[in-house]
Amino acid sequence: MELFNTLTRRKETFQPRERGKVRIYVCGPTTYNYIHLGNARPLVFFDTVRRYFIYRGYDVRYIQNFTDVDDKIINRALEEGADPLELAGRYINEYFKDADALNVLRADRHPKVSEHMPEIIALIEALVQNGSAYVVEGSVYFEVRKFAGYGKISGRTLDDMRAGARVDVDPCKRDPMDFALWKAAKPGEPAWDSPWGKGRPGWHIECSAMALKYLGPDFDIHGGGFDLIFPHHENENAQSEAATGKPFVRYWLHNGFITVKEEKMSKSLGNFFLVREILARFPPELVRFFLLSTHYRSPLDFDDQKLSAAGRGLERIKTSIRLLSEVLAKEADGRVPGVAGDLNFRIDGIKSSFEKAMDDDLNTALAIGVIFELTREVNTAVKRVGAAVAPQDAEIFRKAMDLFINFNEVMGIFKTDSGGKKMLFDSTGGGEGSDTVAKLVDLIVEVRGEARKKKDWATADRLRDGLRELGIIIEDTPQGARRKKP
Repeated sequence: MELFNTLTRRKETFQPRERGKVRIYVCGPTTYNYIHLGNARPLVFFDTVRRYFIYRGYDVRYIQNFTDVDDKIINRALEEGADPLELAGRYINEYFKDADALNVLRADRHPKVSEHMPEIIALIEALVQNGSAYVVEGSVYFEVRKFAGYGKISGRTLDDMRAGARVDVDPCKRDPMDFALWKAAKPGEPAWDSPWGKGRPGWHIECSAMALKYLGPDFDIHGGGFDLIFPHHENENAQSEAATGKPFVRYWLHNGFITVKEEKMSKSLGNFFLVREILARFPPELVRFFLLSTHYRSPLDFDDQKLSAAGRGLERIKTSIRLLSEVLAKEADGRVPGVAGDLNFRIDGIKSSFEKAMDDDLNTALAIGVIFELTREVNTAVKRVGAAVAPQDAEIFRKAMDLFINFNEVMGIFKTDSGGKKMLFDSTGGGEGSDTVAKLVDLIVEVRGEARKKKDWATADRLRDGLRELGIIIEDTPQGARRKKP
């Protein structure tokens, strides 16, 4: 397996710290609001990374934190007149609703900053004691010039960073690039006791303390978005290695930005989308499929039309799986000629192509292309099936279904039943608006039926084609219009 390592800026052959085991830490959200689409991309991608390592037979330990102590949380709590920790807890609960909808597996641990103050304080103490940090008026700062490797994650020199930095002038710092490990308490803010007085941790030290506690130094993969490379991951790496004297992470993986009409998604541009809002209009399986349809290091441009276009592709996959289910129900005991030999010949090659795509820097876009290849082969074989299916063909079709199931275990697009052997489709929508969407679709189908009775074929075809663009297929039968369901 080849992974693009941000640290070395090249693909490297993956070699875990311990044979057969993979240890992964992914930066989770700062919980002061519902998660947005930019949060969802690493959430879904690194969940897929985890799933693929499991598929490959690794013992995976996966940690994703919650930042529940932060300036943004404090400011939001002040606006709402709420307790900061209670507000953060509320949005952690909301996070799980969205993550569950996107079929994201729960991490092995979801550590919270507020529950790890002893570990954070002990790590800061170690940095003060070895001279990597200094104390000023109850605050503690990391001295970047004491760490020779500062800049190796972002690929920038300290002089370049100083020249381009937008850093508030702080007379307490020895250098403008120094960063806070511990912040002295301010009135009205949550604070904890420490050797330097009451205060709270800086953002970067939080992840170091939790990653080191649950994974130890020199763990395998640290993930997050491009926006975290600097300063968060640069600072996290520096303070961790300065404290332990050991490498912190072997492979740094970073996903690209979400753009909207080729502009970076941001609140200031007014193109900021909450996952909760998107799931009210589109099925969660489609949102996940869309997020995986582009290579993780490339920008992903979002708009409703592109999501709808992805829905048409997803519908082809779902249709193929439904067809397989139908032909398997036709298995006959008697002598029936075999028709699926070509599919049998290609199954092993398709499986190999899927793994080759994922082994090449976790190329989910190419892996989805392989799933479409399987879809085409299945559809071709199914067309040859008559009224009954030969036992030898049924075995081939079961192999194809198992392949769909195995691929889905990695991609996580469709939820499965309790046995993991049947994929469950959500064809109408997700989130809080799914019932409304279903009723609207029923209304459109009814209006289309009235148009057909009036022989208004142009309107009927326009409504049918519009529904198809949303991934909803309408079939006209002698008994009336029939909507395809899983």
